[in-house]
Formats: sequence, C-alpha cells, structure tokens
Amino acid sequence: MKEYEVIWEIFNKCPRNQMRDVFVEEVEIEDPEAYIRSKFQGDDVSFEKTVLADGTVVFDIQTSQIKQRCSFTEI
Repeated sequence: MKEYEVIWEIFNKCPRNQMRDVFVEEVEIEDPEAYIRSKFQGDDVSFEKTVLADGTVVFDIQTSQIKQRCSFTEI
C-alpha cells in the first residue's frame, strides 16, 4: 500500500462566489482510481484522470452537475 495526501475540492456553482470547499486527508490505499470509484458512486458520476509531471494524480469529477477535484500526492 502507498500513502497519499488527498486534496478534495468542491467547486461552488454560484457565479459571484469563487470560493470552494477544500478537504485534506492522508490515506493509505493501493489504487487512487479504485478509491475514487468507491467514494463517488451513481449513474450520474463521471471523471477524468490526469497524471502531472511531478507524479500527482488528479481526478476531475462531475457528480449531479457539481464539479469536484481530488488530487493524490504520494507521501
């Protein structure tokens, strides 16, 4: 298992409010994609995976028309 710092961002849909909810946690998991699939379930869930040059794995997620992002950085 690997240990990751996970930053979970929930983007605000209000046009005049650019703030977002941000949660930070450390998790010990084998596969970030499996973690995303178990955390975000349902018929209206989709996500796009990007691996950055520094190894950070970023998932841009759409759930019920709400944009979210989870970034996994190995510790």
